[in-house]
Amino acid sequence: MSSSCPGLSRVLVAVAIALVSASSLCPQAWGPPGVQYGQPGRPMTLCCPGVTAGVPVSWFRDGEPRLLQGPSSGLGHELILAQVDSIDEGTYICRTLDGALGGMVTLQLGYPPTRPTVSCQAADYENFSCTWSPSQVSGLPTRYLTSYRKKMVPGADDQRMSPSTGPWPCPQDPPGAARCVVHGAEFWSQYRINVTEVNPLGASTRLLDVRLQNILRPDPPQGLQVEPVPGYPRRLRASWTYPTSWPRQPHFLLKFRLQYRPAQHPAWSMVEPAGLEEVITDAVAGLPHAVRVSARDFLDAGTWSAWSPEAWGTPSSEPLLEETPAGAQSQTQPEDEPQEDSPAPPRPSLQPDPRRLDHRDPLEQVAVLSSLGIFSFLGLVVGALALGLWSPKPVEDPVDSSTDSTCNCLAGVDGLTEEPTRDSRFPWKGISQLEVLFGSHFYETMCSILPTENAWSSDFMPEQKVH
Repeated sequence: MSSSCPGLSRVLVAVAIALVSASSLCPQAWGPPGVQYGQPGRPMTLCCPGVTAGVPVSWFRDGEPRLLQGPSSGLGHELILAQVDSIDEGTYICRTLDGALGGMVTLQLGYPPTRPTVSCQAADYENFSCTWSPSQVSGLPTRYLTSYRKKMVPGADDQRMSPSTGPWPCPQDPPGAARCVVHGAEFWSQYRINVTEVNPLGASTRLLDVRLQNILRPDPPQGLQVEPVPGYPRRLRASWTYPTSWPRQPHFLLKFRLQYRPAQHPAWSMVEPAGLEEVITDAVAGLPHAVRVSARDFLDAGTWSAWSPEAWGTPSSEPLLEETPAGAQSQTQPEDEPQEDSPAPPRPSLQPDPRRLDHRDPLEQVAVLSSLGIFSFLGLVVGALALGLWSPKPVEDPVDSSTDSTCNCLAGVDGLTEEPTRDSRFPWKGISQLEVLFGSHFYETMCSILPTENAWSSDFMPEQKVH
């Protein structure tokens, strides 16, 4: 029969559990035993923890003889408060009909949870942590449930509940702290963080989507040291190391920024070193200096780290090193020659140089000037030939027998006169166009190069008409 009625057996078990629950003591889910929780301005029901449900009892405030509710109220072991307030908080006592103590219950008021404020940060590219804080103080015992999952591409519904995407619990480290850590995260993946605040009056959830490259914030650099440079009263050498939480690999490096200031000076000066060391060259002689360092991902992912603890250093008080000629040093103090394994740093310049910086090579300047000169000369020659060959033919004047025979070299060329002419554009008598443009020396040179009048062939030159 038992095998033929499995459904009836389950129903009987459920009824038995309900009867046991109804006859049991007041449920206790939060806090120490005998404490019940409520919200100001709301009705509240207290139950006597030491008696069976339905047994009439009398209720009193602890330390007060006044009866709050008698056994004839018909409410059994419960006490109903219409609207609770802060003056209702405290301890209540319930007694049975024979005057025996049934139990004591403490009323504590508070508020339901609100969505917590959550922020996440990655100290390296493999792990990240999330912290949270309540948006409103509830005044009640509060717990936080934390989990995360990998967020998939929109539309991939078949992969949303895949075991490879979670959800997984985000372990709180240490237990009960407002912080959980995700280990072994993927740098280019996106994750959804779930932080749920729970108290005796309810629960509230906050969801946050994060990417490692957006929340990356390294820990501050470590081991910062500031040392003077012997013989240089305005120099300090600062050195530091990577934070231990950052695994140094070629693909994920850090860059740094360094701030320094003299004592009693509020303003900071800042430089961005190229490595793990920086030499400050404008320190104030004789004053201690505060130095601090910050780090960030080399490709500007995330944000700058917090500043490291300040380290202090004072420049050297030794006199400034003077440069000595090599010959005098070898004659007077041969024992002070610098060793090969410890070369002395160059002497710093303490005064500004008024000369402007010129990074051009002198040889390059000479080459540029020579090229410009050659191209200018060629341009003048080409322009002269073009002007002489394609300019309109001037009106010829009668031949002057006193003209130099060397001028006949340009006779017959279109645009060049056979002899010195009087042209409307050149009113000076006896001066040719080329002579006006380039001078007599250039004119004579051209006459010596070009052929004479007899060398011009009628096959190449058109006949000239004399007016």
